[in-house]
Parts: sequence; structure tokens; C-alpha cells
Amino acid sequence: MMFWRRERKALMITHLIAGLGNPGREYGKTRHNVGFEVIDLLASRNAVEIKRLKWQSLWCSYGSYLLLKPQTFMNRSGRAVMGAASFYKISPENIIIIQDDTALAPGRLRIRCDGSDGGHNGIKDIIYQLKSDRFIRVKIGVGGKPHPDMDLSAWVLSGFSAGEAALMKESIEKAADAVECILKNGAVQAMNLFNKKNAD
Repeated sequence: MMFWRRERKALMITHLIAGLGNPGREYGKTRHNVGFEVIDLLASRNAVEIKRLKWQSLWCSYGSYLLLKPQTFMNRSGRAVMGAASFYKISPENIIIIQDDTALAPGRLRIRCDGSDGGHNGIKDIIYQLKSDRFIRVKIGVGGKPHPDMDLSAWVLSGFSAGEAALMKESIEKAADAVECILKNGAVQAMNLFNKKNAD
């Protein structure tokens, strides 16, 4: 117990950045796992490894920021986020969630500071666990299902086409840039910059 108290004091964590996805190699390059890819990129940019296990998550920190990859599967992402947020006493306003969004075309990006879950089960569970919707979302477009009668779960657990892959690589880079902008300049400035870039 004393070890974790010392760690909490030493790290001085002010912000939690969580990328949503499903654990397991078979889900690695699916539409639902773009949040994990952004977290991996942020870790790489800051020369840290996201390999420690706590709060049902893989995590690491750099500066005063905590990077988190919940290992709970998507529908229970809120348990992992709440565990880390509670441990470091991080308010919802200082939580950034990186998620996939089927309402946005591949390559599109949108930042929001609050709102409903939009039909995303990971966001739904986070709102339920935090008892608040006032956390920042960085939404990465993964495209809508190609046929109305296709099961949505099957669609988000599918991979990207060759034509989409380049767009997604660029989108993941932009999402990491957006997170860094939020941390440095605030969500409003990031929204003005990145949402405008992605406007039709």
C-alpha cells in the first residue's frame, strides 16, 4: 500500500488519456481499435512503453500524463477509466478519450468536450462509471457500415480496406497531434483547429 501512495505522489498525474479498443491480437487492426493505436503512437513519441498492468489496463506515464489502454473489452471500458481516474483523483474534465466513430468517414476527426454516447458502448460505460459526460472525446472516423442490414458489431470488428489504410494512418497521426494540442493549449483551441480542418 505504501508503494502505491509514494507512486501517486511522485507521478503527480493531472490528465488521463485513454484509447478505447479490445485486447487481443485478433482485434489489433480493426475499426474498433484505433484508440489503442493512438495511445501506442503517443507512447512512442514520448519514448515510453505502455506495458504496466493496473486498473484492468495497460498503462504508462510521461510528465504529468497517464496513458491507458483498457483491457476490459469495449463494453466495460468505464471500469478501467474510473479505476485510474479515482486513484489519481482526476476530474472528468481532465480525461481525454480516444474513440472510433462510425458516423465519420475514414480519415475524419472530431473533438467534443461532452455529450451523449452516440451509440458507442465504450463511451456509454464511461459516462455510467464517471457519472458525468463532461470528458473530452477525440473521435476518429472509421466509416459507416456498407449495408443497413449489416450487424454493427461485425462492422467495427472488421479491418480496413487497402484504400482506407493510408487515410487511417494519417488520421491516427492527427488524433495524436490533437491530444497534444489539447494538453498544451486546451480543448477549445484544439476543436477550433482540428474540427475546422475536418469540416466538409
